[in-house]
Amino acid sequence: MSSSSPDSDGYYRLSVPLLLTVALLGVFAFIQVYSVQSILPELQRDLNASVVEIGNAVGMTVLAVALISPFIGMLSDALGRKWLIVLSVFALAIPTALMTQVQTVHGLLVLRFLQGLAVPGVSVVAIAYVGEEFRGAAMVRLITGYVTGSVLGGFMGRFLMGHLAEFMSWRTAFGVMAVINLVGAWLVWRGLPPSRHFVANTRVADNLATLGRLVRNPALQVACLLGFTVLFALVGLFTFINLRLAAEPYHFNSGHLANIFSVYLLGVVVTPLAGQLIPRIGSRRTVLAAVIVSAVGVLGTLATPAWMIVLALAVAACGVFVTQSATMSFIAHRVTSGRSLASGLYYGAYYCGGFAGAWVGGIAYTLGGWHGTVATLIVMQVLGWLIAWRFMPGLAAPLASGQSPSRPA
Repeated sequence: MSSSSPDSDGYYRLSVPLLLTVALLGVFAFIQVYSVQSILPELQRDLNASVVEIGNAVGMTVLAVALISPFIGMLSDALGRKWLIVLSVFALAIPTALMTQVQTVHGLLVLRFLQGLAVPGVSVVAIAYVGEEFRGAAMVRLITGYVTGSVLGGFMGRFLMGHLAEFMSWRTAFGVMAVINLVGAWLVWRGLPPSRHFVANTRVADNLATLGRLVRNPALQVACLLGFTVLFALVGLFTFINLRLAAEPYHFNSGHLANIFSVYLLGVVVTPLAGQLIPRIGSRRTVLAAVIVSAVGVLGTLATPAWMIVLALAVAACGVFVTQSATMSFIAHRVTSGRSLASGLYYGAYYCGGFAGAWVGGIAYTLGGWHGTVATLIVMQVLGWLIAWRFMPGLAAPLASGQSPSRPA
């Protein structure tokens, strides 16, 4: 059981084991979401899939996350926190294990969709759990730990799958990934203390009324549209660059492709730095600058030398991380009630953008190669920049003391 003990007010004290457990929540929530990206060329070849179909191997997971995120918060509000988190980490292992038997691309897409259904049970509920059970500096450190874990999880999934596929078949590698999630479920069950401040809210009518108000909230509408463009560009970029680098003249194998995703680790550094920048210049200015940086990175991938492509990917990823942090901060300032549901709605729009990026990006790659894909991504980034320039307020209130922006992976 967790070594944490409650203080005089009934809130848990921060401990190193607890901080590690919450960070692992982020890891286990996102370790499967993008894991297939580093082995897409192998999957396309072995399953005889088209570019659009293999792109949807990423898109179906994020689509499932998008569809269920707005509602998982209401489910958790009614039924509880810890048990849903543990069950979701465990549930991720089931479709992952079944991938060891997949024979067709359509079977793979179904199982990838099922993986996505389990993710919000961790990503949405974990933040609500931390907010209820901890206060002050402990809450901020735990949220920061969770965000860091989510970045590491996104990286580790790609990295592990790519290198495992060097030494075994990708089907066997999925079996290893399933075992990792089973171990994760046990660690979370043992390390996460039970809820002490959860109060069930089964008033469906109230939740639906809040949902209606949030859907009509102009600030949330802007954030959702911007989030859509952000993940569209990120998923489109990091999905189809693998097909380019696996082809001539690069001939990258799964291990080489896995190593490219090391640029994702920049998020561990960039996200806290963005948290210091945003209060000084405001969310709008931060977004406008960050989208330009990201677009420069996307254009840079048109270069020929492999090292320049990797550098461009790093620049593009940093721009996305900063944009996402600023957008989440904007929501925190502008949405004053129903924040958990607001986050769920934002995640829904964000991951819908990821699905669209995988689908439309596949069409663009099929019709115009990498140049066509880059053109499509740039159009979407220009749209995101225009949304921020036209509809985000010029100044954002400074972050409240002890507040920390969070970023989904």
